[in-house]
Amino acid sequence: MSGHSKWSTIKRKKGAADAKRGKIFTKLIKEIAIAAREGGGDPAGNPRLRLAVDNAKAANMPADNIERAIKKATGELEGVTYLELTYEGYASGGIAIIIEVATDNKNRTVADVRHIFSKHGGSMGETGSVAWMFDRKGIISLQSIDRTEDEIMDIALEAGAEDLQTEEGYFEIQTDLESFETVRNALVAADLKIENASLQWIAKNTVSVNGDEAEKVMKLIEAMEDNDDVQNVYSNADFDKELIQ
Repeated sequence: MSGHSKWSTIKRKKGAADAKRGKIFTKLIKEIAIAAREGGGDPAGNPRLRLAVDNAKAANMPADNIERAIKKATGELEGVTYLELTYEGYASGGIAIIIEVATDNKNRTVADVRHIFSKHGGSMGETGSVAWMFDRKGIISLQSIDRTEDEIMDIALEAGAEDLQTEEGYFEIQTDLESFETVRNALVAADLKIENASLQWIAKNTVSVNGDEAEKVMKLIEAMEDNDDVQNVYSNADFDKELIQ
């Protein structure tokens, strides 16, 4: 999972930058809205909404913002309806890219995504063109404070986790889809503060990129993540350490 570890470091640092710009709130509100629309506005009976609300709280989103997003999604307040879509393609050097979006205008978003690919030396692919290179996994991250790695490992593995890594003051736990909620609940029951928990696309095998090629790939990813409709971007690139300093 070395490539995944490096990519997670990049995403965490990007997440911190997004939080400073307020962009993380926009992404979280969209996730709350989609979850509430699909499964109802009660987090107790809607696991996806419960997860989205927990992630929003971990990012210090005000409770009023969360409640308003739920009410807009369930029709109690006037709001926008978001459509979830996934796009696939290739960055420079054949690096596989998966983009998850939440949009109120599919035509605008697909045109934007295609333009970003083209501008940065990539190409948009058909559905399924790169997804086969990835597995859908649960990823749970928490700060490595107060508990040892062995303690966290025992809790996570007993609940059904697949792997645990420690990096830069964080524990990152990987699960399969079926065990994700069980592992997350076990960590919460152990009074551990979860920074973020989500389902992600994890590359089965990574491709080493460095130098100019790595810069091109990173610029494409950054351009995608700067788009307001894009929720998440995943890659099978294993980047040079210099890019994540």
